[in-house]
Amino acid sequence: MDVVPSLNPDSPRVRFGAEMRRLREAAELSQAAVAARLGCTQTQVSRLEKANRTPSRSDAERLDLLFDTSGGVSFTQLHERIVTQPGNPPWFKSWAEEIEPTLRVLRSWDPLLIPGLLQTEAYARHIFSHAPGIKPEEVDERVEARMRRQRILEREEPPLLLMLVDEGVLHRRIGGAAVMQEQLGHLLEMAQGPDVFLQVVDPECVAGLAGAFMIAELPDSQPDVVSSDSPAQAFITTERDIVASIWHRYEALRMWAYPERTSLQKIEEARRGWT
Repeated sequence: MDVVPSLNPDSPRVRFGAEMRRLREAAELSQAAVAARLGCTQTQVSRLEKANRTPSRSDAERLDLLFDTSGGVSFTQLHERIVTQPGNPPWFKSWAEEIEPTLRVLRSWDPLLIPGLLQTEAYARHIFSHAPGIKPEEVDERVEARMRRQRILEREEPPLLLMLVDEGVLHRRIGGAAVMQEQLGHLLEMAQGPDVFLQVVDPECVAGLAGAFMIAELPDSQPDVVSSDSPAQAFITTERDIVASIWHRYEALRMWAYPERTSLQKIEEARRGWT
């Protein structure tokens, strides 16, 4: 059963859901009928209308076609407002919507946190809820967006994830012992699959202190794309020199990474330590 959060009625996500319901009822369409046109389930349509689910760009485009932007409503424009909420940098919209859905291999490094694609909902919620000045509805939106990103791992042919994390991440308290136990257990579970390779990096390694990054390998011989993140600057690029520099950092970090079996043992030891 959906639990309706206390959301700001002026939120673009709430407006999206309200207009969707209004136009659907005016057209005398059931939620099931709209679901068939969006290529999703009736439950997902219900959650969109209640603002419990963040719409994708394809949802918005299909709704514009279905309702022909009736009454001056543009779902595509509402979607733009949702994904450009304060605190969501413009570069990340391109990464989440254009890079991740098509990538074949993702290599990443994070010196501070569990990578977003492997975070549990509770872990992600604790991180977002402590952002300065954030509102409860914004926390819900960001958590939903993070969980939605993880759907790429459910594809028929999911991408290969090659992820490096600093050993200190396993011992950094995020949300308390129960949250950490669940999160580290989730890492161990995900690492049992054939598409996720997770290695822990010796904390004495200094090559990655400049910040987190991701390297996306795309299909059809497209150039690699990198995302680099730091408190002062964040960007995505295919510029050859920058991509090569990030690749060199990744390889330097791998030299300090424990073998996969040892890495999983360290994760398990850390999980047991959270009591």
